[in-house]
Amino acid sequence: MAFNLKFVLKALLFSSNQPLTMKDIQAVFTRFHERAQAPASLAEGGDAAEVSADDADVAAAALNPFEGAAEAGIVEGGALSLTPEDPELYSEVPAFITSTQIREAMDALAAELRAANDIYLLIDGASGYRLVTHPRFARWIRILRDEPPPVKLSQSALETLAVVAYRQPVTRSELESIRGVSAEAGVNRLLEREMIYVVGRADLPGRPLQYGTTDRFLEFVGVKSLVELPASDVLSPRQIDEWLNHTANVPAPSDAEMGLPLEDGEAPSPLSEPVTLEHTGPAAELAAPDASVPDNAAPDAPSEGSEPTPKPQPSADNA
Repeated sequence: MAFNLKFVLKALLFSSNQPLTMKDIQAVFTRFHERAQAPASLAEGGDAAEVSADDADVAAAALNPFEGAAEAGIVEGGALSLTPEDPELYSEVPAFITSTQIREAMDALAAELRAANDIYLLIDGASGYRLVTHPRFARWIRILRDEPPPVKLSQSALETLAVVAYRQPVTRSELESIRGVSAEAGVNRLLEREMIYVVGRADLPGRPLQYGTTDRFLEFVGVKSLVELPASDVLSPRQIDEWLNHTANVPAPSDAEMGLPLEDGEAPSPLSEPVTLEHTGPAAELAAPDASVPDNAAPDAPSEGSEPTPKPQPSADNA
């Protein structure tokens, strides 16, 4: 019977409480062959029966990765058995398992679990492969662990999380400039839920904190990396940069624009001056003063051929 990679992977997934990556699985097969060669070096220079009791225990542990070697059939009657009992698991084990072989076996195992409507699901997350309980049993699991129901994220927190995911690393001031509201509550909630974390400090005045998403965020949205996030025209870097530049160049409103009284010596802003309608026609020309001549300008010199205007002479009564 040929070696069954799928059965071995299923056993490894059930025996580990941490996600298994490709490197972790390949390292298991490497250690398997290293330990399989250990009994030969122990018996060098004599028969296997001459191996000491301590060396036999070491060899048995090398051949059997599970606890209880006697129950597994590796050690029979106190004698070392070098031939595995199950050829489907221990015979013709490949020296190297490729990533493609592991991925195909994991995909087949995940399809079998879904088809059997099992209580477990095999997911390929950002940290690796792992078995999880089906979401429909979540209520029973919470009762067993005496945990409260999960708190859902608010719309404000989801918007903040989306901006962090597409903009990261991002500061709190940038979040507030993009959303137009305070982001303190949303950032604190996401930090508590371990959706974001502090990645460093920005090279800006005050050295503000910068935030980025965690692996738990990737599991939350069901992707393995940020590259798999759907493209967005609204949250693209170009669009966000335009928003930030627009908000940074907006002048602060003056007191007159806010309806406050002007202080001594403060001139009204051009935006706060009343706007008058311009009229055209002869009446407008007669009524409108000549704006090109200032009020305190000297009178024009008389032109050639014209008589100067006589100055008024004082009367005899005033002399």
